This record gives sequence, structure tokens and C-alpha cells, in this order.
Amino acid sequence: MQLQALIAGGGIGGLAAALTTARAGWDVRLYERAPAFSEVGAGVQLGPNVVRVLHGWGLADGLARVATFPRQLEVRSALSGDTLGRLRLGEAMAQRYGAPYATVHRADLHALLLDAVRRAGVNLKLNHTLSRFSQDAGAVTVQSGDDPPVEAEVLVGADGLWSPVRQWLLGDGPPRSTGHLAYRALVRQADLPQAQRSTDVTAWLGPQLHVVQYPVHGGEWLNVVAIVQGSAPGDLDNWDRGAEAQELLAALTGTCVPMQNLLRAIPAWRLWALCDRPPMQGAYQQALGRVALLGDAAHPMRPYLAQGAGMAIEDAAELGRLLAQALDVPTLLNRYALNRWQRNAQVQKRSIRNGQIFHASGVVRWGRDASMKLLGERVLDVPWLYGGP
Repeated sequence: MQLQALIAGGGIGGLAAALTTARAGWDVRLYERAPAFSEVGAGVQLGPNVVRVLHGWGLADGLARVATFPRQLEVRSALSGDTLGRLRLGEAMAQRYGAPYATVHRADLHALLLDAVRRAGVNLKLNHTLSRFSQDAGAVTVQSGDDPPVEAEVLVGADGLWSPVRQWLLGDGPPRSTGHLAYRALVRQADLPQAQRSTDVTAWLGPQLHVVQYPVHGGEWLNVVAIVQGSAPGDLDNWDRGAEAQELLAALTGTCVPMQNLLRAIPAWRLWALCDRPPMQGAYQQALGRVALLGDAAHPMRPYLAQGAGMAIEDAAELGRLLAQALDVPTLLNRYALNRWQRNAQVQKRSIRNGQIFHASGVVRWGRDASMKLLGERVLDVPWLYGGP
């Protein structure tokens, strides 16, 4: 008789967890509260640590069809437009870390994982919102609306930043506002002037702001994210709205002409208020008993290391590896938590620090720029991250 696993959440993290758990020999049910699978947002960067996992799952060909593999990361000053430093990606990164650096539309990555999950035989339950769970030494039981309770050996909360499963498990309140706003846009490269098109990752750093651009959809589209410091009005729960370009351009007064020309060429933006949680403090925040947390439900992080989706995928890989072992479930989940929480906390801390460096002004900005120009790749490469876990 197969062991039963329940997954809350049908985003990238939930699908990755469902895939690895099914491949570990479990009978998996995935609960998604939306009536259809979809993925909001725009682009996502996948470091070689993440691409290596996806390749290990047999998804290399599928990823190659939808992703772009930029040849370099270029860091530029948002004030002067000068190049501050470069990091070789492409073949250089593949040789160094065993996999390339990829950029992909979130919906393309989601579709790739969804296809693999369906082929793995996961029972996908759309339009199902979990209302509560309970657990004891022998099982975890979940309730979804008026449906009969469902009992299983494990519950995985992969239900995102505002995770109900986390609240039922830990009761530690909502995420915190970071005080940063993210303007996001996707534009077809053919619709941009030639000077604004790009096949590389470019990061523009300025006081209290930065802009990142990179190709997705096999290079046909350009993903652009501009992050500025500011407060979002009203309730932060799932807060997002349409944004006027004038709001963004006003925040970028005094920045260089090339960057402003790019942003002026984009016709429409979406705006998100960024939230996170403090870096993880212990294994209990990753799993307790028969309930595990994964991705943003466990460790929401700021986007300044481009590893939010990556850490969810790493979580899923470790969860599947352990669930394939013949030990009791609480012991396996405790090992999962012990093996993951410190790395996730390290990425959370480094993401916060990177944000401070990216948005620096005064002497700190001068030191940042000088060190990038002098040391180049030695500053921009992240061996502990890309070579792990």
C-alpha cells in the first residue's frame, strides 16, 4: 500500500514537491485553490544550482526549449550608465558548476513542471481550498470545504507567502513589508528600439533603487523589473495593481539616459509590494511532525539574490530524496528540516544584504562601485550558492 502525501499549493514549489514525492513512490494529491493552473509574475532567473536540479529530474530538453541562457551578467551604474563589472555566464558557468545560468518566464517553468507532474500520476485537485488540518502520531488529516476529511502520512505546505498551512502550524503572523516596491513588465523585443534589446542579464544599481533586465521565452521577450524604496498603501495581503509609467519615472529622476530610454519604451507595468520574513531561526520553521513547509511558505525572501524559486526547487529535491527512504515520516521530515533551514536562512540573509548594497548611496556606493571595477567576477560570483547545496 502506497503512502499518501498531500500538497497545498500549485505554484512552482508545490508542483516541484509533488513531482519529487510521486517519484519517491508516494501517492500524491495536490490541492490548488484556483479554478485553473496559472502562474502570475513575469521572469525568473535560475542559477546553476537550480538548473542542475531540473536537469537531474530529466527536464533538460524541456527547459532548453523555453529558457534563455545568457552569456553574461553586466552590472551598470544607474546614475552614469558606466559598466561596473561583468560575470561570465553561459559556457563558463556550465564548466564551473555543472550547469548553465538560465532565465525563463515563470509560466513556462510552471508549465514544464505541470506536464511532468501529470505524467507522474499526481492527483490534481483544482478549486480546492484547505480549511484546516490536524495531526497526531499516526497521520495528518486535512479538511477542504464540505468535502470529507482526507487522511495521509504527510502534508506539505507549499502555499506561498500568505500560507495558511504555516499559520495553522506555527501561528507566527503575517509576513512583513520590506518597504520596497517592484515594477514588473514584459515586452516583446521586436517592439523595442534596437538599442534597448538584450540577450544578457543587466543590473542597473542606483541610490534606493535598481533595475534588472533579461531575456525570456527563448529570447523573444525582455523581462524588466524596477525596484524602488517606498510604501504600498492599504492591505498588503496579495496586494498588486496596475502601475502608471509616470510613477516609476518620477522615482528614477536623475538616472542615466540609456536606462530611462528602456523604461520609457515599455508601455505597461504591474506593481507589487514586496514582503518577506526574517531569516529562518531553526528547523522547526521548515517542518514539525508530519507537516513540512516549502518555498515561500517557509522562507520568503527578497529578490536580490534571484533565488526565491530556486530555494523552493532545492527544498523539493531534498524532500523527495528523503521521502524515498524507509524511515518513519516524522524522522524523515525532521531530517529535511535540518538539511534545509540553514541554507535557506543564509540565502535570506544574503538577499537582504544584497538589497542594501544594490541601493547604497554615499561612501558605501563609492566602495561598491570601486570593488566591482577592481575585482569583477570575484565579487559577482557566488560559489557557495551556485556550487551547493
